[in-house]
Amino acid sequence: MMDLNLNAAPAADDLIKDSTEATFMADVIETSQNTPVIVDFWAPWCGPCKTLGPQLESAVRAAKGAVKMVKVNVDEAQMIAGQLQIQSIPTVYAFHKGQPIDGFQGAVPESEIKAFVDRVAKAGGGEAPGEAMSEAIAAAEEMLAEGAVTDAAQTFSAILGEDPNHAGAYGGLVRAHITLGELDQAEAILNGAPAEISKSPELEAAHAQLELARQAEDAGPVDDLRAAVEANPDDSQARFDLALAMHANNDIEGAVDQLLELFRRDRDWNDGAAKSQLFTIFEALKPNDPIMLNGRRKLSSMIFA
Repeated sequence: MMDLNLNAAPAADDLIKDSTEATFMADVIETSQNTPVIVDFWAPWCGPCKTLGPQLESAVRAAKGAVKMVKVNVDEAQMIAGQLQIQSIPTVYAFHKGQPIDGFQGAVPESEIKAFVDRVAKAGGGEAPGEAMSEAIAAAEEMLAEGAVTDAAQTFSAILGEDPNHAGAYGGLVRAHITLGELDQAEAILNGAPAEISKSPELEAAHAQLELARQAEDAGPVDDLRAAVEANPDDSQARFDLALAMHANNDIEGAVDQLLELFRRDRDWNDGAAKSQLFTIFEALKPNDPIMLNGRRKLSSMIFA
């Protein structure tokens, strides 16, 4: 299993500190010789500073020691503010090897703050937190594909420990529990997802996979259902049940074909059940899956024929 080294991060006190004119040289210039230092110039009366500061601190902590942060109250450090030509606040500078290398002024979106911290971390030779997360997700997905499901679940959980709003890790953890046959646990994880990611593509796909797994529990024998369809091709219920059984037996392409045939014969059967089931299958597949792409194309040609 991939070691995310979750316990190796420096303490928060080592990452973020307040600085003064007397300690600025040690806190910023000297420290930046080894690790990039982000300096937040702020003041107690500055409204935007109260929003930017905590967001910046969160992004710095997420970098796990690749960067450090120093907060400077300009009201108490007017000489430094003058030397660095700080004309408005909030102003943020990044120092590396004793020199300013990047910066911005004013309140910016949280995504830009994270991107800024990533750039500074990379400038210092560290790995940007976003890249580390991507590598961990890829490793967990590979474990899941190779059958190391428990290791994959542990890795997805570790990623969520780092970033509780990571939709990819949430979806991966749900899929891991589905693969383990732990459908109630998978559903509980889905229900506990943060509201801001509950409609993400990763969680929508996981929800579709859970729905299909629930259906698989009640799926009938493929051979018997196939015989029923061959005996009476107009038996819509038998064809629909055959599609469910085929999907439960991992014949996804066959299930799609049966549902497309059912839609062709009677698109309105059971309130459009064939189309709804096709959409559930498509949503559970990867966006570039050829079965999904081909099935959507065929379905569209029928709908607009």
